[in-house]
Amino acid sequence: MASSTTSASFSMAVLTSACVWVLIGASASAQLSFDYYTRSCPVLFPTVRLTVGAAIAREAQMGASLLRLFFHDCFVNGCDGSILLDDTPTFTGEKNAAPNVHSVQGFEVVDQVKSAVEGVCPGIISCADLLAIIARDSVVILGGPWWPVKLGRRDARSASQAAANESIPPPTSDLKKLISSFQNVGLNIRDLVAFAGNFSPHTVGLSRCTNFRDWVYNETDIDVLLAQTRKLGCPGVNSIDDDNLAPLDFRSPITFDHSCYYNLVQRRGLLHSDQQLFNGGPADSLVKLYSRSPVAFDKDFVVSITRMGDVKSLTGSNGEIRRNCRRVN
Repeated sequence: MASSTTSASFSMAVLTSACVWVLIGASASAQLSFDYYTRSCPVLFPTVRLTVGAAIAREAQMGASLLRLFFHDCFVNGCDGSILLDDTPTFTGEKNAAPNVHSVQGFEVVDQVKSAVEGVCPGIISCADLLAIIARDSVVILGGPWWPVKLGRRDARSASQAAANESIPPPTSDLKKLISSFQNVGLNIRDLVAFAGNFSPHTVGLSRCTNFRDWVYNETDIDVLLAQTRKLGCPGVNSIDDDNLAPLDFRSPITFDHSCYYNLVQRRGLLHSDQQLFNGGPADSLVKLYSRSPVAFDKDFVVSITRMGDVKSLTGSNGEIRRNCRRVN
């Protein structure tokens, strides 16, 4: 009974924290709501959850990819689904921007979710909102916290490869660059640390050898054993093995938890940008807190991802509701 009471109290605390941030978030968030589709599509959430769950059951790492899609979308002109648009002979999207081309995946799963939702609620749900729901469901399926998702976004009719290259910091970023990137979209250092560095889900997922080769070979501020282990799968300089993968969190690579912060305290961050969060700077205290307290991490992650979901959302008559997430209507 005590365990149930504690769980209920924590759930209420998370919900309360998220609602507080709703009240003080960006002005666009005033037009988003938790019950936006309650009447128009009451089967929305179970439909999305079933499709996402099946995709992650087939490939556990897909949950990290789907969460990353939401981050990379929101950091480029807001949470508008622009990352989903395909290139055409007359249109250049964001998928082939340098931070995205070898990093973001899961577009086929988004297609499957969109198809399933269109089958029960045609022409109602935006692709931008689907990304937000998919991100939440992915976290929950991987063992992370649940949170209420604010909805009511509309889809962009345009995209910007240049903005993607400019807005999304690379894995070589120092802490100053990371903080600046977050501030540019109205987020703070707590949001940065809660997103586990480089605003990717680095508590889960994999990274390519090309992203961490320089870090494990040339830096001294890294755990020696981790560096030696990662060199085995990432040999040499300018190797043909650029696409070899390694887990971002070697302790629990397919579970959404707080262990990546423990790794940082032990100098075991796989990416330079990750370890920057624990490097004698202003983020150290938060990394230490999250390394000790999964409750604190879950709570702050929920608040921060809710705030991020408010970034420059298209609402009202702006944008459109795409019938196909890969192209404008």
